[in-house]
Amino acid sequence: MTSPLTIQMHEADNVAIVANDGGLPEGTVLPSGLVLRDHVPQGHKVALVDLPADTAVLRYHVPIGYALQDIPAGSWVHERLLRMPPARELEGLPMATVPAPAREPLTGYTFQGYRNADGSVGTRNILAITQTVQCVAGVVEFAVERIKRELLPKYPHVDDVVGLAHTYGCGVAIDAPDAVIPIRTVRNISLNPNFGGEVMVVSLGCEKLQPERLMPPGVIPIADRRDAGAADAQGDPLDVVCLQDTQHVGFMSMIDSVMTQAKVHLERLNSRRRETVPASELVVGVQCGGSDAFSGVTANPAVGFCADLLVRAGATVMFSENTEVRDGIAQLTARASSPEVAEAMVREMAWYDAYLQRGRVDRSANTTPGNKKGGLSNIVEKAMGSIVKSGSSAISGVLSPGDKLARHQRGLIYAATPASDFICGTLQLAAGMNLHVFTTGRGTPYGLAECPVIKVATRSDLARRWHDLMDINAGQIADGEKSIEEMGWEMFRMMLDVASGRKTWAERHQLANALVLFNPAPVT
Repeated sequence: MTSPLTIQMHEADNVAIVANDGGLPEGTVLPSGLVLRDHVPQGHKVALVDLPADTAVLRYHVPIGYALQDIPAGSWVHERLLRMPPARELEGLPMATVPAPAREPLTGYTFQGYRNADGSVGTRNILAITQTVQCVAGVVEFAVERIKRELLPKYPHVDDVVGLAHTYGCGVAIDAPDAVIPIRTVRNISLNPNFGGEVMVVSLGCEKLQPERLMPPGVIPIADRRDAGAADAQGDPLDVVCLQDTQHVGFMSMIDSVMTQAKVHLERLNSRRRETVPASELVVGVQCGGSDAFSGVTANPAVGFCADLLVRAGATVMFSENTEVRDGIAQLTARASSPEVAEAMVREMAWYDAYLQRGRVDRSANTTPGNKKGGLSNIVEKAMGSIVKSGSSAISGVLSPGDKLARHQRGLIYAATPASDFICGTLQLAAGMNLHVFTTGRGTPYGLAECPVIKVATRSDLARRWHDLMDINAGQIADGEKSIEEMGWEMFRMMLDVASGRKTWAERHQLANALVLFNPAPVT
């Protein structure tokens, strides 16, 4: 039998998690001499000392809950035995009080990317077809299938064609204050660096989200209008196929129009070639989903170390997920590069708190059955493991949901998003990410058609079972085979390879989640 293995995150913690596959049975004697009073599943907590009722249960040297009853040493500590701490108030927080660690810049690292006219860099060369409204989704899907089958083989330097389908555009209170979020999200996704500045729109015609509202004059940079003509000079650069136009007689007329316009964009995209660019042109979104108790032990700390490497190389790293960092807000505001950045973070958290309150829920609604089965007792414990993805660099900027990074924004950015995997990924695409890193403990086949996604397993058992879905096995850290630093460097090098064209497992299998817009405004 494999020797019992537990992981204690801080010397002051009074619980540790069981690392052995399958957990450990009642009666197991740990190396410390402690005898387990219960069967403790893998990833779940065991009390290292007696925990009288109301005692703070410490993991990461943070109270993740308070004992609801006496918990003897050696017992299985799970969510039913804990009272969750209240959320930290948003007043009296430390504001930009922790200076960033002094680190040498990383120079000389490059990847092969696609330079865009606006100065951004893509890791893929994709034709994206924007949709103003869900009504046209079926037509666009049909057209995309034909484009891929009949046209794409003629353009070998174009990686893919994707329809940017979503569930917005009509039947909504489009003038409500919060409606700006889904509108700017669709707009900014259309301008993602992986699409090469080519904007093509399919509209129905009668929808509330009209093309000129989605893409008002001046939104598409002048530098991107490589074939600017008279229409462009008049401030109307949009290439729009409107299905209700009288020129369309029958369904195939609509499809032919979409394909005809697609050729124009494919020709331009096909003329592009990868070129050597510095690692500073990476815009990496980091996220976790299907989390377990190992997320904060293996994968997320390794991503955090890698995030620090990326920042040292001059790149941009975005971390997100409001509810999954809310309980670490004091850590984040302390790391802000300025009081103004800290205040922006507080504003986003306060807005989201109010949003949840309007729905009569709070942050505790976040944790899933899978999170709990994987050993996470509540959102506080989950947040402590999630926040380490951000590394230790200063937080240099904050984005509201749907906002796009400015070209001057570099370093570590907090992009405020819900924690939902697909909504967070959608908003990070809108922010301008050209590479995505996604950690998982329970396992999820998540992917994005618009951006390569590197999947990181928290446990070796998951990496073995899902060997053709996980790109990196961070479980080697818990196994004692690699250090967090070694795994972080492995991630960094893989990111450069993937950014240069190496396909991830999700890309090989063409696994892609739908875009899901965050719409806090009313639906009529």
